[in-house]
Amino acid sequence: MAEISIKGARRTEFGKGASRRSRRDGFIPAVIYGHGEKPQHVALPSRELGIALKTSNVLIDVVLDDHTELTLPKSVSRDPLTGLLEHIDLVIVRRGEKVIVSVPVHTEGKYDQDGILEHTNNSIEVEADVTSIPSFLILSMEGMMAGESKSAADVVLPAGIRLISDPKMTVVHLSVRAAEEEVVVVAAPAEGDAAAAPAEGDAAAAAPAEGADKKDDKKDDKKEKKK
Repeated sequence: MAEISIKGARRTEFGKGASRRSRRDGFIPAVIYGHGEKPQHVALPSRELGIALKTSNVLIDVVLDDHTELTLPKSVSRDPLTGLLEHIDLVIVRRGEKVIVSVPVHTEGKYDQDGILEHTNNSIEVEADVTSIPSFLILSMEGMMAGESKSAADVVLPAGIRLISDPKMTVVHLSVRAAEEEVVVVAAPAEGDAAAAPAEGDAAAAAPAEGADKKDDKKDDKKEKKK
């Protein structure tokens, strides 16, 4: 379990304008609350805070002028376009108490490569001692076949960690690949049928010949009348 100390400063100005000025100066507005304490408005150095938040469920000792608060990140706000930190809520915790947190699940092991791996839930909720929260949990996929799933109950939990999520909640699913489309083969016409059907060019050539015969008959009729 990672624990990092960060020196903070109390905020005396509030509102969007004050928050923008604070971020411009390299600090992130934060609120510390919990355990029946009055909310404390502080500013934390953005670089140090950003490094700390790279670890899941990191414990942050916020060092103030008069005392130090042991906290756990509760809610982090980022700019939707830049991804930069804008605000953070920290909840006060006490050593020795248990908390319910969401922990990322990592997969390992060889599985059926003919299947398509789907991560339905990337994390599960567990109860743990505040100083013993795992950074991540392991789910083995060894020997998993296409069409099978692994649930929260299959995740390996260290000693002292209790599952809170529904044990039947699907964490990963190995889908079966869609069957290939059937290829339709058009049968060639029988040899006799092909011979019986006149070619397009032959039919066109026969049409004028029939007309020519009719013209010759008309000429013969005219000659007979003259006689």
